[in-house]
Amino acid sequence: MNSLTPIEEPITFDENVQNRIGKYVYRLIDPRSGETFYVGKGTGNRVFEHARGDIVPEPDALLPPKLDIIRAIKAEGLQVHHVIHRHGLNDDQAFLVEAALIDAYPKLTNAVSGHGSGDTGLMTAKEIVIKYGLPELETDPPDRLVLINIRKLDNRDDEKAIFQLVRYCWRINKVRAEKADYVLAVLRGVVLGAYVADQWLPATRENFPEIGYADGSEAHRRGFRGRVAPPEIRERYVGAFGKRIVQPELRHDQYPIRYWRC
Repeated sequence: MNSLTPIEEPITFDENVQNRIGKYVYRLIDPRSGETFYVGKGTGNRVFEHARGDIVPEPDALLPPKLDIIRAIKAEGLQVHHVIHRHGLNDDQAFLVEAALIDAYPKLTNAVSGHGSGDTGLMTAKEIVIKYGLPELETDPPDRLVLINIRKLDNRDDEKAIFQLVRYCWRINKVRAEKADYVLAVLRGVVLGAYVADQWLPATRENFPEIGYADGSEAHRRGFRGRVAPPEIRERYVGAFGKRIVQPELRHDQYPIRYWRC
């Protein structure tokens, strides 16, 4: 009887395999905890390149969270684990699979949300009923706005939590943000809060002592000090229970920040 020769864990895909699998979606897994820390899509050997951390940051630059984890794993003499979820995909299919996996793993280091997450992503049945029963945001808002897509909100009625999430902390264009009249908090395509940003500051513990998890590691990002917008502005953009965004240019299909007129 012939015995099968054990196959070693590959470190690349040869040309034949690359041609057969086409576009694919993968996860990177921390072998120390078994937790997924990154979801991506790619072709060729991208999964191996990401798992090795083949990124050279600028001198003195802060490491992206993904690369920070990869280097910590390698420093312990371990290798990043990875799994390919789907292959043979077209562009639209790859975007959808990637977005669904990003929604499924809440502790990811991905810098942006999955494609379509803000509009058709993870929701409960109640949230779907609420979203599509809400009034629409006006199509041509008269104010200069920054719309920020918040995540990990446990209770959409918790106004204090909404304010804390929207104000801290973001990779944002400070010049454009400072031109805005109001900041809108958006959750899955629905505006839940409207605020006035008095000052945009580096996201440090000194600037935000009231944020318990502000430890200085996000100093390259910014947060704002501010307040709830006046009642008439809140009525315009939020109403009683929120207003849903229908304009394509204001939807948060992937990136967390949207600018309007600024």
